[in-house]
This record gives sequence, structure tokens and C-alpha cells, in this order.
Amino acid sequence: MDYNRAGIPLIEIVTKPITGTGDKAPEVARAYVTALRDLLRALQVSDVRMEQGSLRCDANVSLRPDVTAPFGTRTETKNVNSLRSVERAVRYEIERQADVLDAGGSIVQETRHWHEDTGKTTAGRTKEEAEDYRYFPEPDLAPVAPSDEWVEQLRATLPEPPAARRARLQAAWGFTDLEMRDVVNAEAIELIQDTVAAGASAAGAKKWWLGELARRSNDSGVPLDDLGMDAAGVARIEELIAQGSLNDKMARQVIDGILAGEGTADEVVAARGLVLVSDDGVLNVAVDEAIAANPGVADKVRDGKVAAVGALVGAVMKATRGQADAGRVKELLLERLGAQE
Repeated sequence: MDYNRAGIPLIEIVTKPITGTGDKAPEVARAYVTALRDLLRALQVSDVRMEQGSLRCDANVSLRPDVTAPFGTRTETKNVNSLRSVERAVRYEIERQADVLDAGGSIVQETRHWHEDTGKTTAGRTKEEAEDYRYFPEPDLAPVAPSDEWVEQLRATLPEPPAARRARLQAAWGFTDLEMRDVVNAEAIELIQDTVAAGASAAGAKKWWLGELARRSNDSGVPLDDLGMDAAGVARIEELIAQGSLNDKMARQVIDGILAGEGTADEVVAARGLVLVSDDGVLNVAVDEAIAANPGVADKVRDGKVAAVGALVGAVMKATRGQADAGRVKELLLERLGAQE
């Protein structure tokens, strides 16, 4: 809807008053904007990145003593640019208005500005009645009144609703409600779906996107899908681990290389010489050296203190620069020392 002729479509969605939410109003406001954002993204209306201004929220708040009383005077907090801020701004306005009313004051109908740093709103422009806006008809814009038949035709072309899609994917992936909530909160549904489509397991895709890659995203302040890692790369890393070519530590080095622009997962593996050592002949040499260098620890393992074998595994991993198969190293150590888990 390029009505402003500026090249950037602008659509404003206005709700009816949402009543009966009580002290849950801030959470309800956030949930509403979240659901609306998911729907707009599913419809490919917008990328709905609030931090970039693709989606903003004007949060209106008014208080009344009970549900039978008329609506109180409202304020409108403009251009809130994150889901967290929607919740915080509504909560602050409820508390501020309640304090004013409890003190015998009156609420001024006005726009207000949200300040992320202080967590407060401040007064903007006073707004009295609709006439103050100087509304007038736009002669070049004809009213649009779609027929019921056309609406139903369009409805049949809509994609799967976001809530139904989440439920379907959760069932297919075998995620718990808590796991799926984490995926949704990380905005990683599409990333995990694409990674699974590229050949990874759902558990493996979730492990990397919500673990190592989410950590890097948080540290750098770069959105997960702009980090520089694609679904195919994560799927290939998971495949190399499953083949026994990489362990998790080496996989993180592969991620380092990909994010540094060193090429694909296979190119980084080749360039950095990242090959998991699982040959028993090579490992036995490192195992014997670790036992000889740590006789006290070896004796503890022989005496039944199997947990002590971790120190010997660590010694072997250090000697092989983290490229040994840790599981196989542990098996060889226990076998050599005559111990069992």
C-alpha cells in the first residue's frame, strides 16, 4: 500500500480495546504483537524487524475502576521498537497512571515517548479530540470494500497459520514445549527447518543454532540469521561429527573458520588440518604416555576410582591437540588399566 508515494509501503493495524486483562495487560500486549509479527512474517508482508523499524507498536493504555465503568483517559506511547519494550512500556504506563489517579490527579490524553535506557515514558504531544487531527477525505483514494466471495478466495491462498506450523514442526522434531519455546524465542524456526531439510537431525540443528551460534549472536549483537552461518554449513558440520571426522571442539573451530570467511566446512577442515584421530595405533601411543606421566592417577583408576580417568583423557586430548576421539580414548584407558565403569 504505497499510498504515501515514498516507495515504502505503510500499513497501520488498529485493534479494538482489549479489556479484562487486569495486571496481565503488559504480557497480553506483548503476546498480541508477537502473534501479529509472526502472522505478517508468514504472509511475507514484511521482515517485521522491530529494531530496524519494519514493525513498530503504538501502545494505548487507559485505566478504569472496574469493568462496568467507562474507559478512562488514554495515553499513546509511540513507536515502541521491541517486544520486550512493549511489555515494559505498558507496565510503566499502568503504574504511572495508577499513581496519578490514586493521588487525585487526572490523566492527560497525549502521546508519550518510551525511553529504553530509563524504562520510563515522557510526555509528547497533547491530543484532545479527533477534530484536532484535522481529518479530511482524500479524493484520490477510493474506499475498498471487498466482497465476501473475494475474501474467501483470498483466504484459500493463505499459507499455514504460524501457530499450526509451530505445532506441526514441534511434533515432527520431537521437541518438548520448553524446547520449542526456546526455538521460538531465538527466532530459529526457519533456521532449524532449513538445517533439517539439508540433512541434519532436529536435535543436532537445535544444538548448534541455540547453543554455540546463539552465544556468538548474543556476544556480537548480530541477529542469528545474519551471523554468516547458513543451514547447509550447520548440516555439514553435524554430518562430519556423525561420520566420526570431527568432535564438538573441532566443530567449533570449523565454525570459527566459516565465520571468518575461510570457506565451507570442508574447506576449513582441510585448511586447518582438522581430522579426528580414532586410529587405535596412534591413540595407544598417547594413552601409554599419559599413563606413564600420571602414575598416581593411573593407580586410582586401577583401585576402582574410575572417575579419575577423566584426567588421563584430558592428558591425551592435550597431547593430540584436541583431535582424539575422546570416547575411544576413555575405552582404551580403562582397558589398559583393567578398570570398568
